[in-house]
Amino acid sequence: MKMSAIPFGTTDWSTVAPTEHKGDSGIALWRTRNFGDMRVRLVEYSPGYLADHWCIKGHILFCLEGELRTELEDGRVFTLKPGMSYQVADNAEPHRSSTQTGAKLFIVD
Repeated sequence: MKMSAIPFGTTDWSTVAPTEHKGDSGIALWRTRNFGDMRVRLVEYSPGYLADHWCIKGHILFCLEGELRTELEDGRVFTLKPGMSYQVADNAEPHRSSTQTGAKLFIVD
């Protein structure tokens, strides 16, 4: 990822309006900022959330609160707890997320 033409700035995430994204179950609330080709999000998954698709977008994801279960299409499963992160490249390994308890994430993609 190359970051260019982004002036210094701060974000008060509480002022960024959320958008709702339904999963197979539960919802995700995204607070999104775009900087050129880079998308930065604060995402909150409701308890019982299950993604409605296999994602092929690359991300750097950091778990702030709760617990996130990420399943790869090949069957591997990873659980993130607060303070943990994962990274995956575009088109590398299809993945989908779920949470029983809810989770709050910081995501760059």
